[in-house]
Amino acid sequence: MIRTRLLSVLAALLFAFPAMAEGKTIIVLDGSGSMWGQIDGTTKIEIARDTLRKVMETLPQDTELGLVAYGHREKGSCSDIEIAIPPATGTAAAVADFANRLNPKGKTPLTDAVRKAAEELRIEENAATVILVTDGLETCNADPCALGRELEASGVDFTAHVVGFGLSEEEGQEVACLAENTGGLYLKADDAGQLAEALETTVAKAPEPEPKPQAASVEFNVRGIARLSQDGPDMADSSEVRWDFIPLGANGEPESRSADGGYRGVFAASVPAGSYRAKARLGRITFETDVDLTEDATTDVIAVFNAGLVEITPKRTPGDTEADTGARVDVHFDGTKDGGYGQTRVWAKAGSIRVTGRIGKATVEESHELAAGETLKLDLVIGSGLVVPSAVYAEGGPEVEGNAIRFEVQDARADISGNRKTLGGQYGPGKQGMDVPPGDYMLYARLGKAEAMTPISVRAGERTEATVNINAGVLAVSAPGAYRIEFLEGKKDIQGNQKNLGGTYDVKAQETLPPGDYEVLVRYEGDRAEQRRKASVTAGERTEVVVE
Repeated sequence: MIRTRLLSVLAALLFAFPAMAEGKTIIVLDGSGSMWGQIDGTTKIEIARDTLRKVMETLPQDTELGLVAYGHREKGSCSDIEIAIPPATGTAAAVADFANRLNPKGKTPLTDAVRKAAEELRIEENAATVILVTDGLETCNADPCALGRELEASGVDFTAHVVGFGLSEEEGQEVACLAENTGGLYLKADDAGQLAEALETTVAKAPEPEPKPQAASVEFNVRGIARLSQDGPDMADSSEVRWDFIPLGANGEPESRSADGGYRGVFAASVPAGSYRAKARLGRITFETDVDLTEDATTDVIAVFNAGLVEITPKRTPGDTEADTGARVDVHFDGTKDGGYGQTRVWAKAGSIRVTGRIGKATVEESHELAAGETLKLDLVIGSGLVVPSAVYAEGGPEVEGNAIRFEVQDARADISGNRKTLGGQYGPGKQGMDVPPGDYMLYARLGKAEAMTPISVRAGERTEATVNINAGVLAVSAPGAYRIEFLEGKKDIQGNQKNLGGTYDVKAQETLPPGDYEVLVRYEGDRAEQRRKASVTAGERTEVVVE
């Protein structure tokens, strides 16, 4: 079912919107690791591949179409964004072929991917459309809402449509703003059938010819005036208020397209006489009313948002002078929320608001009262420290390198079953570190069959560099002609059993092990008898065994 709905969404977008505006279109396709998730027994990437293939088969040859993919070449990279197919006519088959070869594996830098697509479309010079297909949220500390506002405020003819592939309602809100802030649509893939039907009966049909202009007795016949409070001043200098005047049909319902609109606190326009739905939007706050317009008089539509501005500086400690760019901040109000990373400004409804902040596992929540027309400036202290781990094989070295080692920050106290809660983790030493709230913890490390932990103390706003001695060595085995190499504990238990520590199907193998005595078991194919060799492992040393 969801395969059919996603197909309907993409088809509607690809066929409908070129009819609305001349220009090029780029599909931005999610290639992150989560695309291997399944829906009704089929992976999301298979559904996306099949959908694109079917849409491409029926695409008009003169459609100027391109493809950008992200997260498909590297794990853990926020720069893995590729202009796979530059926008041009006759690219439909190439788009489908590329999607068939896509191998999801990485993160979700969707904001920078849309930005790169916009740059490729040369939005300063041409009308342009981006269709983002994503099954997840931004994971690279970027703000898609801010990008949408930036692109729209620049005055270029750019529209972004977002297809939320299997996203929840709350997740959809995190990316819908990218579409809303550029005048585009946010479509959920799991209810796209009804949306596609609506598009086919309205937007997808050939646009009706524009009415011939008639002489008007006034310069403009409607003016939208935005105010934060009933008695407050007009927001004349604001470029963040979006106005739209949408014709009402015979049934009193608004049509699919706006007759006129733009970003200004005071917006004036001349539209044909008739009945309209006037809409104004400021961030996540909306106002709408119906109005009848004539050609010989100017009608003022006053939108009172009953709102204020919240400016938030997230910090790790009260003494910090700069905002922490890795902090996520949200303002919750009127059943919704809006926010971003680092220094954040949000328009919110007047009344009780809730401000939340997050750096890694460290969180904070505050309640405030916001008055209409007020600018509320807040320092939000999110107590968090950074743990930068490293490890050695033995006291005095050598150091453990590479990404095979796993580090975790765990609670200092274990529960009744001996388990400890994990607050952060990473593979490999150093790197970006792990953000955790202030407190006492255990830094745990695991490499191969060796594991160890050491106590650490973390302070807000400070960098804690800690080293774990995993007290281990490496046992390396070479066995020409081997079918499988296995590592066994050197001593049998009281029942005569010898614990198997794992192995590999190869002629070479190595394992990181605690100091002690072990046995290597080499198996061969055919009638060749297996062989065993004793070996001892010393912390900080490499033991090599050859079995011939």
